[in-house]
Amino acid sequence: MNASDNTLQSGAAQPDLSALLIHLLKGVLYREDDERSWAALLRLQARVREQAAILQLDLLLDEAEGYAFFKSRPDADEADAAPRVPRLVARRPLSYPVSLMLALLRKKLAEFDAGGGDTRLVLARDDIVDMVRVFLPEGPNEAKLIDQIESTLNKVIELGFLRRLKPAAGSTSQGAGSYEVRRILKAFVDAQWLSEFDARLETYRSALAGVAPRGKDRRDE
Repeated sequence: MNASDNTLQSGAAQPDLSALLIHLLKGVLYREDDERSWAALLRLQARVREQAAILQLDLLLDEAEGYAFFKSRPDADEADAAPRVPRLVARRPLSYPVSLMLALLRKKLAEFDAGGGDTRLVLARDDIVDMVRVFLPEGPNEAKLIDQIESTLNKVIELGFLRRLKPAAGSTSQGAGSYEVRRILKAFVDAQWLSEFDARLETYRSALAGVAPRGKDRRDE
């Protein structure tokens, strides 16, 4: 191979590299959504990591699950005299309802994986509502409670942890809908975080015990 061949190959890879960096800076790259870009990422991941490092980002790539994204590197020790680099990927604090829904979805995904079989976990909208409402205080306005859960559901979709699926042909029922739990949730909610959140859930359940949500103790279900 001569020098001109190397130049042609380098020039051909550059558009793919630029497109990959732009895609990953915007959000998650899923293999199932863009197989061409995924193949390019596997081929160019060393160069992607080099470019990401300049921006104080790390590439998290899970070939088994089929997703990749950029994650900001941890802040340096405050005692370090080096100036802190501005964070490119901002941290977003999560409200309790969003954290609750993510934890419950992560537990559901762990149970689903333990059972084997299909790799896609799909939940009905009503199943998600029922899963979350157990942990919310019962109030006189049922519609308001459902609206609160719907708002949280939309936020989780916006964050990229759920994907709304198209309704089945001919479906006209109000409130119907199905959602796929995106497997990237496993990268954000690890076993330690889930364990700690379980402890907080138990504290919250105890606080609600006097309210007796839904008329019975649901802790052992």
